[in-house]
Amino acid sequence: MEVPQGFAPIFRTSPYTETIGPLYSRRESDPLVLGVRILDKHANARGLAHGGLLLTLADTALGYVLAFSEDPPAGMITASLTADFAGSARVGDWVEAHVDIQKSGRRLAFANAYLTVGDIRIMRASAVFARTGTLEHNKQHGPTD
Repeated sequence: MEVPQGFAPIFRTSPYTETIGPLYSRRESDPLVLGVRILDKHANARGLAHGGLLLTLADTALGYVLAFSEDPPAGMITASLTADFAGSARVGDWVEAHVDIQKSGRRLAFANAYLTVGDIRIMRASAVFARTGTLEHNKQHGPTD
């Protein structure tokens, strides 16, 4: 299935995101936008995108946008994530995650993600992230050193 222009495979993955992917990002936008084409493997029994997939997309987008809004990128761990589902996505739909940072402090960061299919918002997620240093430090020492 086709990926919209400007999107490329996500630049940073994990074993978990590899299993649910492929995920895509559009980095020239500010802030970063993540996207996914809903495949059969993403659907529930009714042919709609599973809520767990949508939550994962929102959580990933929130963490990436918060982390990469700083130089060097910040290490962030999800402390709280809530979501409201206002619609759905079907197999074949392109879903995008757009993030709005509310506040990024010394210990905590707050942001909202809006998942859309076209111009229609299907989910809002609100999150709090705890800082764990920088991504580079966390790679070398772990997030709690």
